[in-house]
Amino acid sequence: RAIDLDADLLVFDRNLSPAQALAIAEVSDLKVIDRSQLILDVFAQRAQGRDGKLQVELAQLKYSLPRLAQKDDALSRLSGGIGGRGPGETKLEVGRRRAKDRVAHLERELQQLAKQRVERRRRRARAEIPTVAIVGYTNAGKSTLLNAMTGADVLAEDKLFATLDTRSRVLRVGWAGHGGREVVVTDTVGFIRNLPKDLFAAFRATFEEAADADLLLHVVDGSDPAAEAQLDVTAELLEELGLGDIPRLLVFNKADATGTLDQRMLSRRYRDAIWVSAVERDTTRSLVEKIAEELAEKWVDAARPRETPIAEGISIAGTVDS
Repeated sequence: RAIDLDADLLVFDRNLSPAQALAIAEVSDLKVIDRSQLILDVFAQRAQGRDGKLQVELAQLKYSLPRLAQKDDALSRLSGGIGGRGPGETKLEVGRRRAKDRVAHLERELQQLAKQRVERRRRRARAEIPTVAIVGYTNAGKSTLLNAMTGADVLAEDKLFATLDTRSRVLRVGWAGHGGREVVVTDTVGFIRNLPKDLFAAFRATFEEAADADLLLHVVDGSDPAAEAQLDVTAELLEELGLGDIPRLLVFNKADATGTLDQRMLSRRYRDAIWVSAVERDTTRSLVEKIAEELAEKWVDAARPRETPIAEGISIAGTVDS
């Protein structure tokens, strides 16, 4: 079939073991990549920030380590005599050791970045500013929705995994009847079915932002024929990440591109869902009002005076981080 199409690349929508990939490549004389490698390649092209680049490189190294021996099988045939170690084997061991050293280095750097994120979240918590995390399947329009609600200019493209770094912006909801209240809205990496385990592990730290959120916006592309399947995938991954107990609003995006019949069916099945078209900012007003309504109790709690023991004769002036 590949010969008929004059193809020079075979892509498998499943994960292959190193031995399987090598055997198929030898039989077909074509380059072979599996689902994990394809997703990693896409991630590598999309990574912009330092965090995203480090996470992608870490996942790529972990994916490549068990495959290093398959890179050039000719090396394994070189031998230094009976029971001896040939130059090919030595070169392979050097490559493995360097890859493992690089993995350890990347993990240390990612831990340092994670500490910085924790400190930023602590500052927000001290300022008692509620946070909302946007989650959902890749290319559901999460970044476009963030831009529409906050007036930000976060990169938003019609591509898989256009966002690989969490980005936070401030949403002011004063017009929704809550005075000068503010909300921090965070955009997150998009989900996908059968996400490679190394990539899932590398990006797990990124979802710490969502773990500390007061509210999740579960965004679904309503115009996609597989919308309900994508909704289920996201819900399962949220449970796996331990985010299942966080209050959640279901948001169907791309209302402008969704057929009337499909919209009615989804609305009937998910009665509490909110429909928006992120490219039309006016359609997000009802969503922002709902967010303000969900977070109202948190603002009320923050406004209540706290009983702080103060030593006699000492006065304290409080400041809040912006």
